[in-house]
Amino acid sequence: MTTTPQTSPTSQTSQENHVTGATIWLTGLPSAGKTTIAYELAGRLREEGHRVEVLDGDEIREFLSAGLGFSREDRHTNVQRIGFVAELLASHGVKVLVPVIAPYADSREAVRKRHQAEATAFVEVHVATPVEVCSVRDVKGLYAKQAAGEISGLTGVDDPYEAPESPDLRIESQNQTVQESAAQLHALLTERGLL
Repeated sequence: MTTTPQTSPTSQTSQENHVTGATIWLTGLPSAGKTTIAYELAGRLREEGHRVEVLDGDEIREFLSAGLGFSREDRHTNVQRIGFVAELLASHGVKVLVPVIAPYADSREAVRKRHQAEATAFVEVHVATPVEVCSVRDVKGLYAKQAAGEISGLTGVDDPYEAPESPDLRIESQNQTVQESAAQLHALLTERGLL
């Protein structure tokens, strides 16, 4: 005689609460605070029992988009690749945090449309730190290199950055702590029924 294992109602409910995947795309200038906020939120979500992945732009460039440059076409291709991976993970119940500049509005819109077509949640967050603040933070030394003439094509300085006109959330990271920025985003996700 075989018995089927019974799932208790409480464990079933908690599993159902965690199947809602979503892509949370944090766009903004270099050194705006996108990655820092993403990792802060990821830690909090993991503590709450959510499945979370952070698709870090630098890591993606190294592994998934090696060989791409920084022309408009290459940037678009890079963003579409990241968007594809994000949607795939999100459609399987993962909260995917994507701290990637994605400087062009049409590239971000194409990613949003891919998510809509698959009925996968997509949240666009603009980390709207002004270029003056970013250049002082200069986490990777890019602004200094650009000022010294060592590099060109720096987003927001000598290469375009098209800020989102109506993002789901705009974070002014220069006016609050990382924890406050992550809490602001957490509140939005809760409000949208994604947590």
